[in-house]
Amino acid sequence: MPSDVRIAPSILAADQLRLGEQIRSIECADYVHFDVMDGMFVPNLTFGPGLLAQVKATCGLPVDAHLMIREPDRRFQAYLDAGADILTFHYEAQLHAHRTVRAIKDGGALAGIALNPGTPVSVLESLIDELDMVLVMSVNPGFGGQSFIEGTYGKLRQVRRMAEEHGVSPMVEVDGGIGVANAEAVVRAGADVLVAGSAVFGAQDPAAAVGEMRAAGRRGLPGGR
Repeated sequence: MPSDVRIAPSILAADQLRLGEQIRSIECADYVHFDVMDGMFVPNLTFGPGLLAQVKATCGLPVDAHLMIREPDRRFQAYLDAGADILTFHYEAQLHAHRTVRAIKDGGALAGIALNPGTPVSVLESLIDELDMVLVMSVNPGFGGQSFIEGTYGKLRQVRRMAEEHGVSPMVEVDGGIGVANAEAVVRAGADVLVAGSAVFGAQDPAAAVGEMRAAGRRGLPGGR
């Protein structure tokens, strides 16, 4: 089980016309979650490596880059070069996942694999020993503001069980429909990194929202906090 809870606000939900100000407002968080969408793997288009470099220059938080793109092995290097600290790609998008994980780690970043809601945890059996992060999608990727899929709790428990069986402890991130109302439950199920978009940037005080979510999540830790 996780020993603490980390919050990764997704700038997909930020006001893009005030992005620098919005990012500075969440410097109390643990990561900036940077969603990359290519209009092919998912139907939306978002950010490129140039913006990631600007985000790195704007604040001191590590950048948690989530590649929702086809053939990530052909394109991840640009995001490494731009300064991504964690680089996560989708299992569904990559034929040679182990090779891509090793290449990301050799490039100096932490490597993660994301699973869509319909993808079973069992696909990680031969990969989890290599991973720094497992990202469990709690919505279908492509758009912000979706409702949390209840079956995610079971998947989080399966990831934690698999990690324990392998004697490893990757970060377990959950993304989609996360807020104060379910933060405790997802942490209790095994998550330790919570991605939140509208729950943070839709709040009047984003920094306070980060603190409230962290506090709610910590109630799900063993013994509560």
